[in-house]
Amino acid sequence: MFYGKRSCGRRGRSCKEKDDKVRLLHVLESAELILEWVQGVEKEKFFADKMLQEAVIRRLEVIGEVVKNVSDQLKKKYPEVPWREIAGMRDILIHEYFGVDLEEVWETATRDIPEVVNQINVIAHGLG
Repeated sequence: MFYGKRSCGRRGRSCKEKDDKVRLLHVLESAELILEWVQGVEKEKFFADKMLQEAVIRRLEVIGEVVKNVSDQLKKKYPEVPWREIAGMRDILIHEYFGVDLEEVWETATRDIPEVVNQINVIAHGLG
């Protein structure tokens, strides 16, 4: 079977590029939900709200899983995005579920996710 470049739309974009855009839109969806959920929430409330913690953790897991499936070509084109760190966070959350550092989750949600949203927005819109 031939696995070469094939057209995936009217503009002749490669399927890989189209798949990357879909994946990035999934990252944005999860990241924007995290931002919505933590907006205006004090750190102490986050630490006291198990449901909010679980929701944020789940969406961080989704982001990490999706990022693992973004093409190497796109990752190389945008090295400023911390692809490896994002995927690594997912691995920690999935495999260390009894030892999840809520401080790290909070910092990721409030400090890192806004920057990721900005970066991914630019990339996704550049893919057409």
